[in-house]
Amino acid sequence: MKQLIKPGCLQRGDRLAAVSLSWGGAGKFPHRFEAGKRQMEEAFGIEVVPTNNALRDEAWIAKNPKARAEDLMEAFADPQISGIVSNIGGDDSIRILPYLDEDTIRSNPKVFIGYSDTTITHLACYRAGLRTFYGPAVLSGFAENGGMFPYLENSVRKTLFEAEQIGELLPNPDGWTVEFHDWGDPSLTTKRRSLTPSAGWKFHSGNKEAVSGHLFGGCYEILDWMRGSKYWPTPGELDGAIFFIETSEEAPPPNVLQRFFRCLAMNGDLQRLKGILIGRPGGRAPANEHSEYGNIVEATLREEYEVTIPIVSGMDFGHTDPFLTIPYGAKCTINPTAEMVTIDESGVN
Repeated sequence: MKQLIKPGCLQRGDRLAAVSLSWGGAGKFPHRFEAGKRQMEEAFGIEVVPTNNALRDEAWIAKNPKARAEDLMEAFADPQISGIVSNIGGDDSIRILPYLDEDTIRSNPKVFIGYSDTTITHLACYRAGLRTFYGPAVLSGFAENGGMFPYLENSVRKTLFEAEQIGELLPNPDGWTVEFHDWGDPSLTTKRRSLTPSAGWKFHSGNKEAVSGHLFGGCYEILDWMRGSKYWPTPGELDGAIFFIETSEEAPPPNVLQRFFRCLAMNGDLQRLKGILIGRPGGRAPANEHSEYGNIVEATLREEYEVTIPIVSGMDFGHTDPFLTIPYGAKCTINPTAEMVTIDESGVN
C-alpha cells in the first residue's frame, strides 16, 4: 500500500481555486460556473477563486495544456489557497501531464477534488503521494439546478470539512438522476431535475467475509488509458486495494468493463484486489441495467479466474447525481453479509 499525505481539513473562510484542466466549459457556460461558485460559497462558507485561465473560452483552453497545468501548479504553490476544485472533466487532461511537477504537489498538500477526466490529475497526485478526492466539480454537482442535492453536500462536508471517521456509506434515499437540462439555457439553472427512486446497491459475492483495503480507482475510460504508464500503481501499491470504478456519460456496455478486468487479470493486478465498488452507469442506462456491470464482472472473476472478492454495483458515485465523495487511499471495508460499505478513517486531518 502506498502511504499518502492526508491534506488538512477545510474550514469556513478558506479559499479554493477553481481550475479548468480539460474542457473549457466554465468559459462556454459562465452562468453555470457562477451558479456552482455561489452554491459552494453559500453552503460551505468558503471563497471560490478561478485561476488565471480557468474562465477562458473553450478553444483557448483546448490549445493550451501547458497553461492549464501552470494554473494547477500555481494553485498548489499558493499558501493562500487551501483547496482546489476542478471546473469540469472533458477528454484531454492527459495533455497536462508533461507539465506537472510532483515536488510542488507533494510539498504543498491540500484538498483536490473532481471526477471523470480529472482522474488523470488524481493519478498524478497519487504518484506524488497526495490523497485526493473523487467527487463533484464546479459545473456539475456543485452547480446542480436549483441548489446542491443534500446527499452530495453532506458527503462533501463529512469528507473534506470534518476530521472524523467517515463511516458507513449509504444510497441516497431520495433517489438519483441523469436527466438532461441544457446548460446553454440559463433559464433552466433553477429548474430542479426529477429523481428516480433508488433500488439500493447490489452486493455480489461468492465470499461472505468482510474485507478491508485502501481505495483506488476513478473513471473507467481514463483508467483504461493509463494502464501500463508510469502513473499506474505498482503491484505493491495495488496489493489489498478496494478498487472503485465508474463509467462516463457515454455509458459503455457491460462487456466493455468485462474486458477491462480481463486485462487487469493478465498483468496480475486483478488478483491483488480485495474488493470492487462500481458506480451507477453514466448516461442514460436504464435502471434495470445498473447491476449488470456488477453481474458480468462477478461472473468473469469467478468463472474465468476463480476470484470471489466482494463487488458492490449501482453505487452513488461518478456520472450520476447526486454522488459521494471518495478519498483515495482511505481504508474501506465491504461487509457482504451485512451489506455495508464503510470508510474507516477521516478523509482529512
